[in-house]
Amino acid sequence: MIPATPHRRLAPAAAAATALAAALTLGACSSPDDVEAEGAATEETVGARTPEEIKEDGTIKIGSFSDKSPFGYVDENGEFAGYDIEFGERIAEELGVELEWVPVAAQSRVEFLESGKVDIILANFTVTDERKEKVDFAGPYMTVSFGAVSPADAPVEEDDLDDASIVIVKGTTQDAWIEENQPDWDVTKYEQYNEVTSALRDGRGDVWITDNTEALAFTADTDEFVTSIPNFGEESAIAPAVAKGNDALRDWLDELLLKLGEEEFFHEAFEKTLAPVYGDVVEPEDLVVEGGQSSDVY
Repeated sequence: MIPATPHRRLAPAAAAATALAAALTLGACSSPDDVEAEGAATEETVGARTPEEIKEDGTIKIGSFSDKSPFGYVDENGEFAGYDIEFGERIAEELGVELEWVPVAAQSRVEFLESGKVDIILANFTVTDERKEKVDFAGPYMTVSFGAVSPADAPVEEDDLDDASIVIVKGTTQDAWIEENQPDWDVTKYEQYNEVTSALRDGRGDVWITDNTEALAFTADTDEFVTSIPNFGEESAIAPAVAKGNDALRDWLDELLLKLGEEEFFHEAFEKTLAPVYGDVVEPEDLVVEGGQSSDVY
């Protein structure tokens, strides 16, 4: 069983998001205020702290999405929930500190670590060579590849992408991959995940390219859209990230991942947060990584 969680506090930047918690779902519309709340800076920075310094302070700040269900989102009670959130709560419990969630947007994840606004990023963060130049990743806890969502009555297949109107979230792995490999594609970029899904519903795009885990989660509960391309591109790792050079915190996370692997923690997190969404479509072994691995492989 997943251990009891510590007290959860929203960062100051999440005040507006809490008031609008019901709207912070994948299908919600996004206002300018919502976008600002997602990417806003916290009032105090923490720098690149060691585990000991975090313990001494008594609070850890972790950046996560507030609109990417079922991985990191704010639920109807104004609480952070999801697969990434289970991991963050366990991190705080192991350190014996309170947990402060800081909402981040995809394009702000690196900046929040570089500027010391958070200690750790747990936001479906895919490991890439470009990101490794700016932040340090601990071992992985999930794998992912690309998937594509399109209307059920007009499914877009991989051969159709050259002529399709594509929508993506700015700052994601898909954004970087398309710019490098398919610069001639017709792509519209949005700041937030709920903006992309709204654009898809409004007919402002033919297909949404995202993580296949995200695509399958979005289409699992609707007949309006399908994951018409369930798997393409290279398989990548999802891992926690810390500030560049913060070896002490990264090494501590690697040790924790080994401990959690012995408990099969992420399988339990999958059953709690992802299985209700995926049903029989996705098996734990399709994406769960237990025990991490040495971050030296990155």
